[in-house]
Amino acid sequence: MSAATTRSRTPDRLCVEAVDLARTAAEEAAAPGVVGEHVSAVAEGDRVVTHFFECKDPGYRGWRWAVTVTRASRAKNITLDETVLLPGDDALLAPEWVPWSERLRPGDMGPGDLLPTDAEDLRLEQGWSGEDAPPPNSVVSAEMAALVEAEDADVTDRTVVPVRGSIASVAEELGMRRARVLSRYGLHSAADRWDESFGAKTPMAQAAPASCVSCGFLVAIGGSLGQAFGVCANEFGPADGRLVSLSYGCGGHSEAAVMPKPLRPAPPVLDSMASDEFHLRPSTDSGPVPAADLLAADLGHS
Repeated sequence: MSAATTRSRTPDRLCVEAVDLARTAAEEAAAPGVVGEHVSAVAEGDRVVTHFFECKDPGYRGWRWAVTVTRASRAKNITLDETVLLPGDDALLAPEWVPWSERLRPGDMGPGDLLPTDAEDLRLEQGWSGEDAPPPNSVVSAEMAALVEAEDADVTDRTVVPVRGSIASVAEELGMRRARVLSRYGLHSAADRWDESFGAKTPMAQAAPASCVSCGFLVAIGGSLGQAFGVCANEFGPADGRLVSLSYGCGGHSEAAVMPKPLRPAPPVLDSMASDEFHLRPSTDSGPVPAADLLAADLGHS
């Protein structure tokens, strides 16, 4: 361990005693009445000491005023280095800053808001621009021409080069002429998100009489997503106008009224709803006891 390191751990006596100078500097930087008791003095280096004072500002609970003082070698005059407000171990701190792209949540956008999309967004990929299409007046390659001449074959009618205009029209119809389109990652992310809200695992679908794939209110959509999703057009359904999974369902199914009713249980074999009649006195025409004795007998009833 070097001598400089050893000296740095021992606070300078004159700098440690400069508590009043440090307090005056903290009070000048802070608002009146927010500088509290002296907490500690920490050696920052040779003849450099930082004094910590309690901060009484309610908005900075756990923070401390830090005033660093120092002196030159062989000098007795203490000079002020800096005054700052620093958080303590139990200080109330603001949450860690998060970029806006990570803070944004569905439904946060309002009228007039603009949401720029990153150029490297994984949800998007480049659309069809026509750069890879063959020129409209392109000819067969030199190798193919030599082969045609050698075999004396006419391949002009069989070699049809697609025209740029026809490819562009097809791309326009398929929606591929946009600057960027959804990538496979974007498609899968959207499908997972929609299936979580209106999919087969939702409580509504679990209690539905049938799935949306057989419902007359389902509006089919094109593209690859049309194999798993559609749009609900039932105004009384919980997903009216929303994209729903074909395995989703609700009580508003178009064929719910004509579906077979569930089987009713068979009636009970034992009739437990009727009451049996019990006589308090035996019948007069049954048994060996005379009727006169039965009427005179006291059965203990009033």
